[in-house]
Amino acid sequence: MTGSATLEKIHAWEPGGEPLSVLGIQGSPRGTKSRTRMLTQWVLAGAADAGAKTELIDLTDLRIEACTACESCSLTGRCVFSDDFPLLHERLIRADGIVLGSPVYIDNVTGQMKIFIDRLADAIHYQVLTGTYGCSVATTWSSGGREVVRYLDHVLNYLGVLTVPGLHVALKNDERAIYRSADAAKALGKELVQAIRTRTKFPEQEAFIGENREFFGRIVTDNREWRPEAYDEWMRRGWIR
Repeated sequence: MTGSATLEKIHAWEPGGEPLSVLGIQGSPRGTKSRTRMLTQWVLAGAADAGAKTELIDLTDLRIEACTACESCSLTGRCVFSDDFPLLHERLIRADGIVLGSPVYIDNVTGQMKIFIDRLADAIHYQVLTGTYGCSVATTWSSGGREVVRYLDHVLNYLGVLTVPGLHVALKNDERAIYRSADAAKALGKELVQAIRTRTKFPEQEAFIGENREFFGRIVTDNREWRPEAYDEWMRRGWIR
């Protein structure tokens, strides 16, 4: 990930341009057996029915190292690890919509999802996904689904992403529970595409993002000698006064 890459996003899909794109990222380690993967696929299917190009990424197919808090990304815009994260970062930047999915593992997201989220620290500090919309889904045995969706939405807001209400499914021993959620998941995908097209407003989220941006502006200012292009871009956008 380079410093210049952090400035590429901050766009909005426009009518008459390229078809909007929705990227799904799911953190279950169970591959094609995963019901979280299934739920995420249905969201993407709904988005596709609404005219979006879609892509699904399984985090377990990628090699993403755990963050060591070395601060290299903050100071240089580059991570010390040579792994698959930069490719995923580029896909995030180019997506108009993002769907995050995780099963509940001991009241939180999976380790695979958490490692990915921790590597997003620089993207969060520089608000590279401003202009994007997203949503989150989760599966659970009986509890924690709502909390995981809320956490994933919180991460998206940290990135500057506005979120439509997500979906969580309690599976228990009911083999049909996930299938009864298919229509709701597809509807969620369509709702996400509609939000992108109409630039739906979410005042509370926008206020939260604005507060975060004010805080992160201190980081951008502190790093202006090392990353002048990023600082100049924030100044141009009026995010630093």
